[in-house]
Amino acid sequence: MSNMIDPLVERIGARVRVERERRRWTLAQLAEASGVSRAMIHRIERGESSPTAVVLGKLSGAFRISVSSLMALAEGAADQPADGPDGGPEEGTGDIAEWRDPATGYSRRQISGPRFPADIAEVRLPAGARIPYPAETFAFVRQMVWVLDGRLTFHEGDAVHELAAGHRLELDAPAPCTFVNDSAEECRYAVIRVRSEAP
Repeated sequence: MSNMIDPLVERIGARVRVERERRRWTLAQLAEASGVSRAMIHRIERGESSPTAVVLGKLSGAFRISVSSLMALAEGAADQPADGPDGGPEEGTGDIAEWRDPATGYSRRQISGPRFPADIAEVRLPAGARIPYPAETFAFVRQMVWVLDGRLTFHEGDAVHELAAGHRLELDAPAPCTFVNDSAEECRYAVIRVRSEAP
């Protein structure tokens, strides 16, 4: 699997650089907007460091795009803007690249491509893992979480939702969200997002 992950990490870094440069931001400006250190962003952009899910959430929040959008764009053409037409295959022909959080073991497979009108991702959240995302990552999108296996505790602002296999939740207005697996077993869920407004 490592031969699939390393190229994806490199593409994620390239995507972060494209999103930063199209906004004409310096590394220092992105660091200030995201709360991620300039040195870490530099290593990510060069493909020298695999970002954690929390770091990806902070960077996506600074760009005001979802993590799913960032991942889908990384899978497509690295030089295409987030709000424009994207390249990439229209039809799946084999294994889907998987990204794994080096800190928690959380893994994510981007199911939909950048041309598809919805972001669809499959996530595996290990027992005991906790992944927070800032509200900004949910700007301009409608999102649904659908639990496929296991149990998920989902914090949406001040609300807490306990979800079991088969349960789904449509999110309201953007709020800080945290995905938590308090159980002893892995939780597998799908995240479906559609853009609701143009940024």
